[in-house]
Formats: sequence, structure tokens, C-alpha cells
Amino acid sequence: MFSKFITLIACLFVAIGSWAAAPKYIFFFIGDGMGMGHVMTAQTYNRTVLGNNELLPMMQFPVSSLAMTYSANSKITDSAAAGTALSTGLKTNNGMLGETPDETPVYSIACELQKRGYGVAIGTSVPPDDATPAAFYAHVKSRSMYYEIGLDMARSGYDMFVGSKLRGLKSSDGNDTGLLDTLATHGYTVVEGREAFEKSKGSDKIVLLNNDPSLEHFGFTIDSISDNLHLPYITQACLDHLMRVSPDKFFMMIEGGNIDWAAHANDGGAVVKEILNFNQAIKIAYDFYLSHPDETLIVVTADHNTGGMQMGVEGGPKEVNLKNLDYQRVSIEMLQRHCKNLLDSGKTVSWNEMKEYLKANLGLYGAIGVTDGQDEAIREKFEKTFVEHDSDDTETLYATYNEFVYEVFNTLDHINGIGWTTTNHTGDFVPVFAVGVGSELFGNVNNNIDIPAKIRKIAGITK
Repeated sequence: MFSKFITLIACLFVAIGSWAAAPKYIFFFIGDGMGMGHVMTAQTYNRTVLGNNELLPMMQFPVSSLAMTYSANSKITDSAAAGTALSTGLKTNNGMLGETPDETPVYSIACELQKRGYGVAIGTSVPPDDATPAAFYAHVKSRSMYYEIGLDMARSGYDMFVGSKLRGLKSSDGNDTGLLDTLATHGYTVVEGREAFEKSKGSDKIVLLNNDPSLEHFGFTIDSISDNLHLPYITQACLDHLMRVSPDKFFMMIEGGNIDWAAHANDGGAVVKEILNFNQAIKIAYDFYLSHPDETLIVVTADHNTGGMQMGVEGGPKEVNLKNLDYQRVSIEMLQRHCKNLLDSGKTVSWNEMKEYLKANLGLYGAIGVTDGQDEAIREKFEKTFVEHDSDDTETLYATYNEFVYEVFNTLDHINGIGWTTTNHTGDFVPVFAVGVGSELFGNVNNNIDIPAKIRKIAGITK
């Protein structure tokens, strides 16, 4: 009996010891808009098309669970309220960042860890002043206050920010706001593109932006824009920078923002490729964890579900045709840009010319056959858009698509067996994956505000 008691005490000391050592290195990955259907579709493509017997890196983590995402004033959150919940552990109203509904500032785990000597890097494939990344440093009543968000970025003192572009550089009347000077005053070197970043590696505080500031995001993985930044690159860049300026301990948040943009557009192929890209970034952190297993925590989640993506549609194929995704070489955004250029040029576009474009870039009318009914619907929208110039456009959160473009992608997803419930957010659960120090805490169903609270507990932060 006594020996059993001693064994129990020993086990308790082991458990307490594992809690006593706070992780030195904390990685927080947020797949913007990444719901359960998005993950399962990407994993099914990974298994059945790419032939990978191993799960996606995040799905290999020993802890997996769910999180609820509602905001303080809505059953369906937006990214600002969800980002605030994930960064601070407090609910707020949709549209608000780093503030409670009564506009009281609240502070993120990144800020709290920084005060305890952690280096901090915030990276995303969309603007770093967008809702989710901004929730880790900004305090504004509206997510569209980009100049004010930029000021909070400068004042944060974080070691590195990465994203596509800064949107607070010009005022509403087009004048220079002086934000770049403010960032410089606070010690930040602002650079655009990989080459400039390589030359700036002696700087202690860096803002790395895409080499093409005209783009709202890095560009979709499926479009293969080789010169742009991408998530694996910026994850490694943040890791290298933090290991140089704060090698003893750091916190890194990386957001897969393009998942959300693709899901708002209901572009199934682009979503799958963005989640694969997101997991390549996670693999970099996981490889780091394998070298520092007793010092590292990695948490992966999403701010909300966008689009209600699923495999299986009414009237669709009995077997989901994810192999067809390999014939898709352009995103819905790129097709819209192509069509807009044609319309703006005033050139007459024949149906046969457009049909050849769809065949070469989406596989439609070639490797992917269409029924007579689908052909009729696509051609009708082509006539309305390019002949009659009377398109009823579809507007999503980030973009507007002409009637023809939207019909093409609706048809493509339907043929592939990918379905959607909306072009907006849903109130569904989102996934949570974790590995490393204290990761067992994430194994139950979470409210999104529980996630930063658990990180605080694991890191030994008392409020």
C-alpha cells in the first residue's frame, strides 16, 4: 500500500514538473475561415490524389478538439471579434479589435508574453493590419481604422510583422499619413520582398511586406505567383529573425489569411491548396518542435468557418472528384481579373476563345466534361456578361465577381462534389490541434476564449 502511495506521489511530481516549466517557444497558427469541411476536403485530396499515407501535419498532433466561435453580439462572428477572442480571451462585438464592447482596451497574450521577455512575431498572408493579426496588438472600435491600427503596430515594439501591404499609408483623401515615418521613429525597418528582407537582416525590428503592394494578399497558391511571399517562407523568416533577436524565448502567430479569401469566393480548389500551404508552414514549426520537444508549444485553430464548405452536393457526383483540382491552374480571382481585362479592353471575345481559356486553365470542356445543362448555363452567363454587358454581379466580403465567372466556379465545384452554404461566415465549430508543452489542456471542446486562457496557464501568466 505504501509503495502505491509513493508511486502516486511520484506521478504527481512528474505532472507538476511538466507544468512548472513554461514553454520557451510558442507557435500559434490561425487558419482564417478554416472549418472542419475545409480541413477534411484538403486531407482527402492529400490522401486520395497526392497519395500521402500520412495525415496533414496539423492532423498528426496528439491533441485534437473543437472550438466555438460566437462573438459578444452575434451567433456568427467576424474576424475582428474572433481575433480578439483568440488573442485576449475576451468576447467583443463584431468589428471591434482589442477592446471590449464598451471600448475598454484589452491586451493579447503576445503583449503579455513580450512583457515577460518573449520575442514576438506576427505574420499573415493578407495585410498585417487586417482583423486577425491586428487583434494581437491593436485597440480600435472598428477594424477599418487602418491608420490607427498602424500606429498601434508601431507602438507595440514587437520584433517582426509580415503581411501583404499596409493600408494606413494614405488618408481617405489620398494624402500621406506619415505612418512609415512613425514606424521608423519606433525603430522599424520596412522592406518589400525577399531580396530587401535578406539585406535587412541586421535590423532588430522589421516590417516585411510583399514585393507588389498593389496586391491585397500574397496571391493564391493555385495561381503560382513565384515572386510573392508565401506562408512557409514568412514562417521561416519569422523563426530565423526571432532566433537571432530573442533566441531564449519567443511567441509567433502565423495566419493563413488566404484560406478565408478563397472560401468567401467559394473556390474549392484554391481553398484546398491554401490549406496545404498552411500546413507546410506548420511543418516548419513542427520540425522546430522535434528539436525542442520539452520547450515548445504549437496550437493550431481557426477564427471561424467561412462558406460552410463540404464534400458532397445534391445532384452532384457519387464520388467526389478531387483529382479535378489538379486541372485548375487559376483561382476565381484570376479568372475575374482576366475577364475584367477583356471587358475593359473593348475587344470582342468569342465563346470559342473563352472556352479554350476554360479548358486550359480549369479543365472544363477538356479533362472535365460538362453536361448539356451546365454548358447552357455557362454560355447564357457568357452572353449576358460579354455580349449584352448586363451581368448581375455577385459581391462577397473581399471581391465582386461577374455573373459568368461565378457560374463557371459554381459549375466546377458542383462537378467536383464540393458544396457551400454561403459566401459569408457560419457559426459552426472550428478545429483545434496542439502538440508540445501543456498541449493536453486543449483536448476538450473549447470556447475560443479558452485558447489564450490555456496558453496563459501553460506559460505561467497570472492576470
